[in-house]
Amino acid sequence: MKEKILSILDPKFQFEYKNDKFVFVEVEEGIVSDSLDQIKTFFKKYVWLYELLIYVIAPLYPSRYYYLKRVLNRTKNSDLVVVNLGSGYTDLRPDMINVDLLAYAPVNVVCDITELPFKDNSVDQIINIAVLEHVPNPQKVISEIHRILKPGGKLLCEIPFMQAFHASPYDFQRFTYEGIKVQFQEFKNLKIHSISPTGGMLWPLQEWFVMLFSFGIKPLHNILLIIVMVLTFPIKFLDVILQYHPLSKNIASCFIFECEK
Repeated sequence: MKEKILSILDPKFQFEYKNDKFVFVEVEEGIVSDSLDQIKTFFKKYVWLYELLIYVIAPLYPSRYYYLKRVLNRTKNSDLVVVNLGSGYTDLRPDMINVDLLAYAPVNVVCDITELPFKDNSVDQIINIAVLEHVPNPQKVISEIHRILKPGGKLLCEIPFMQAFHASPYDFQRFTYEGIKVQFQEFKNLKIHSISPTGGMLWPLQEWFVMLFSFGIKPLHNILLIIVMVLTFPIKFLDVILQYHPLSKNIASCFIFECEK
């Protein structure tokens, strides 16, 4: 893995190699200041448990995992350079280069994703899941993705639409179906899939109910939110059918899409 990363690094960037990571910037996890997000950050240290909780009680129907698995299977056991951009705590595959601003255990390259330390046209595939809402200038990240992808290189991206505010550690914007077409107009063969329209209703409704009955008390808000999520998550399974409705893009919780350079 180290040799693979070295082969695509741009020599103009300075880094420090420590704890098996190429570190271009150092950011403390203390920037995660939201109390609910701190709870999530704690559980992220136990990946299997966190993934199970997200899969079961999160308001989004988990069809996103189907698209991710399908795309990853295409490059399995290959020599292609695949980057998980904004990987966080996830480690999707041992041959994948994990890139994030924070030095989570699986991360290989610690850097600012608006200025990637990779050579032009050096990456075969990029995975970017639920990241662009957390950067203040997503177009800069999109431009960097386009720059480092090889001609014909592929991108799998997930972007939120009808989702409540969620800080990790920041949350800046949402993207519509048509907005994705504009933001990614430099790419070709764009295929957009609507994910969880029921989740697009359920997540804000959960937040509304908890806001109403927590009376502005933050600790009570967090406790109630967890209780409400546990009680209402089965509703999301209506999306077994509804996410294929032709109008699901109008209230989709998020979009997952594929395109290429």
